[in-house]
Amino acid sequence: MLSVSVLFSSFSRAQERSQYQHWLELSAADQNFADRSDEIGRTRAFLEFLGEDSVVFRGSRNSVDARTEYSNPEFQRGANEIAWEAHYIDVSRDGDLGLSAGPLTIIGGGGDPDLDSFGHLVSIWKKNAGRWVLMADIVVGIPGFLSLGVEPNFDDTRPVLEETAHPVMVMTEDNTLQSLIESDNRFGRSINIRGGQRALLRWGLTNTRVYLPDMGPAVGREAASSVYGAFLDNQLSTTNPVSLTHVGGYLSTSKEVGYTYGTMATNVDTEIENNESENDRFQANYLRLWRFSESNEWKIAVEVLSPYSN
Repeated sequence: MLSVSVLFSSFSRAQERSQYQHWLELSAADQNFADRSDEIGRTRAFLEFLGEDSVVFRGSRNSVDARTEYSNPEFQRGANEIAWEAHYIDVSRDGDLGLSAGPLTIIGGGGDPDLDSFGHLVSIWKKNAGRWVLMADIVVGIPGFLSLGVEPNFDDTRPVLEETAHPVMVMTEDNTLQSLIESDNRFGRSINIRGGQRALLRWGLTNTRVYLPDMGPAVGREAASSVYGAFLDNQLSTTNPVSLTHVGGYLSTSKEVGYTYGTMATNVDTEIENNESENDRFQANYLRLWRFSESNEWKIAVEVLSPYSN
């Protein structure tokens, strides 16, 4: 009779092979999307790939309905073309929810490369009727050049899979979208209590990733929490706390991966008392990928903050 450890090892190897296939499918979908954008233009490519109820985040406002945005003739006339490549891919066990992230070039006018701008594009994908569709994307800008000469590697994803709870642990009645939303809100409150660095140390995976303005991605809980704390310290103060407003999210059918999005902003009343301008408020969209961890709780796998102004 085979031992339990041998059976579990065989199950784990089979599970990783299945997960790798899902990973390859999402990687191919993201590359196909990038290629189509190059072939037929940004707006037409987005309209091909956008799912129902998908959202996008733009610099001057909160999340907006993506199909409405890309169908707007005014937006189509003013939209710059973009080019990007994924350098990181993550996907759920059931292969129905995933994330891609990588460098982005926003192509300036007149074919002048000096007018190009750069950043990171982080996208959320959902499988619908056997086809990957785009559900959310967010851009984090940086001031300098980013090379598109990158490729995703499954070895970068494997560590977060190893931190994820066994399927038996996640398939419970208590592990719901509501529990994910509650974790999202608790993390927001934790920032005011602990500060950004300690909050992410508490809520981040060991292999968490953070995408912030003006810097490359920070990988690993120690590095990520350090830059996250430093970034928020420059935006906030003990007399000007941040409020998190959860807007939406989704839980994978395998229930070990989910995403949330919303806004983080400093408190209006406090700013009025301090005679600060509304335009001086810290306001940012956030997009957050979560994994249900071996400690039987939700942990942040990817954190993205993209500030905006009124």
